[in-house]
Amino acid sequence: MKVIVQIPCYNEEQTLPLVMRDMPRSIPGVDVLETLVIDDGSSDRTVDVARELGVNHVVSHHGNKGLAAAFQTGIDACLRLGADIIVNTDGDNQYPQAMIPALIGPILRGEADMVVGDRQVRQIEHFSPVKKVLQVMGSWVVRQASGTAVLDAPSGFRAMSREAALRLNVITKYTYTLETIVQAGKKNINVVSVPITTNRVTRPSRLIRGVFDYIKKSTATIVRIYALYEPLKVFFYLGGLLILLGVLGWARILWMWYFEEHMNFRATFSGHLPSVIFAVLALVIGFQIWLIGLLADLIASSRRLTEDTLYRVKRMELEMSDLQSRGQMIVERLDSGILGEVQLPDGIPAVAPSGVVESGVGTTNSNGHALPQPAGSDEPEHVGTGSVER
Repeated sequence: MKVIVQIPCYNEEQTLPLVMRDMPRSIPGVDVLETLVIDDGSSDRTVDVARELGVNHVVSHHGNKGLAAAFQTGIDACLRLGADIIVNTDGDNQYPQAMIPALIGPILRGEADMVVGDRQVRQIEHFSPVKKVLQVMGSWVVRQASGTAVLDAPSGFRAMSREAALRLNVITKYTYTLETIVQAGKKNINVVSVPITTNRVTRPSRLIRGVFDYIKKSTATIVRIYALYEPLKVFFYLGGLLILLGVLGWARILWMWYFEEHMNFRATFSGHLPSVIFAVLALVIGFQIWLIGLLADLIASSRRLTEDTLYRVKRMELEMSDLQSRGQMIVERLDSGILGEVQLPDGIPAVAPSGVVESGVGTTNSNGHALPQPAGSDEPEHVGTGSVER
């Protein structure tokens, strides 16, 4: 089991040491624990500090691309590095890294594919009352839109399995937090929450420039993603509202035609022309929106097929990369002249240099004659693999 903790950073040379200081060195049930820093175009010494702190992998953007892009870059890099579980935390040390074992616990136990840390915003002292209310309301809206039970949707302290990471695709530029939860709910990815605490504030948020700006961008993100996955429902509600207004308008016109104009069509339409125009336009536009919804639903079906194809391509790329790595290891062992059958995948006979074939009953040449075994040949050679900086 391999776990990689990804840390998106933008000018975090002061806070990154705090993040790494509390990073766990080992977790029960985890064989390999590594860290990855995504440098989002930092202008300070973030990359140098990461290397000095012993970060296993570094991926850099040429210029600042935003938090959502940094998150997706990290996910792609973690998948290529063979992560079974990916943990995301922030470079400003907002989240307690010591709680990573509790965060990945539901995934290790097979209870969930995605875990979101619940900051329990009502208990955060440095949050203003307005911000607490907005956080709670926003999480409620995301729960309704996604069909999940996430308690703290804006929390960036989260973990996901390899399967969940392969299926999620970040397309917005503002933030990944809300979008990935809505996607997870629509793709039937099991999402749970675990309670966490938060550290003291080290710097003002770079993502939230103001309450109005946060509400505007978050609302746009939720509406866009929900419409992407439920277009027929969205357009049906919008069109249905206009059709209802049109029906009410015609009901009013018929009332006036029967009771006020005494069933005189000419007097009714000439005397109430604005109401007639409104009722007609409302019905026509409402039905047009329904037709747009049908077309959008057909397009959404094609998009789902495209996403499934993308998922399969991602899996194939990772499998091919894994096979390539194994092949390179086998070639290195062949070149070294020491390769036991136990070191090869099942069903592949071990081949030594100069036509010498190793089998389970000893070493023979191409004519089948037994060859003497070198001293210490029963011990397989160990070849280590180092981390790769990107």
